[in-house]
Amino acid sequence: MEEIVYIRLRHRVQVKSESLVNLGQLAQIIAPEGVLEDLKRINIHQVTPSDKNIIVIDVMTVIKEISVNHPYLDIQTIGPVQSIIEVIYEKKKISLPLFIGVWLLLFIGAAMAIMNFHEDVSMRQVHQMLYHFITGEEDPHPLLFQIPYSFGLGLGMILFFNHIFRKRLNEEPSPLEVEMFNYQLDLDQYVIMHENKESMKRLDDN
Repeated sequence: MEEIVYIRLRHRVQVKSESLVNLGQLAQIIAPEGVLEDLKRINIHQVTPSDKNIIVIDVMTVIKEISVNHPYLDIQTIGPVQSIIEVIYEKKKISLPLFIGVWLLLFIGAAMAIMNFHEDVSMRQVHQMLYHFITGEEDPHPLLFQIPYSFGLGLGMILFFNHIFRKRLNEEPSPLEVEMFNYQLDLDQYVIMHENKESMKRLDDN
């Protein structure tokens, strides 16, 4: 009697360079206790320098490796049919002067963007008009509005990005994190589609 094994590939797995990726790292497995540990130890891919930093593993490769080691198992796959292996290389340490230089460049660039936006929408004239409308007096520098507005702008950015330095205000993701998540999904989909095209091309050439 065949034993049923359920395999669900993980969407993305991070490994170190030249690692040996086994099934336990690549997928969630439901199987009888007698074979579960053996299945987790099945080697699926050896990372080499030629792999660069992205590897796409198809579920058919996984089924093939399982069948070689356990031909009697009834393999049922659930979820995605490809898994992305991201190879993490040792990061080079950034020098302190370079870090400070990049930080200053981003800070000045953000400040210039905010000032140019305020100039485009004539924010000073708006504050002057509001001040004149409320007080009936003319003031070229209505600090009564400009100072609270400046603090409010900074507070609004903190609430929008949901972070104070590295501290998160609440568990809700910020709009930037959502956009980065959507970008990562689109990138992963492109990588998978590109890999499928390359595989079909290699099969046609053979």
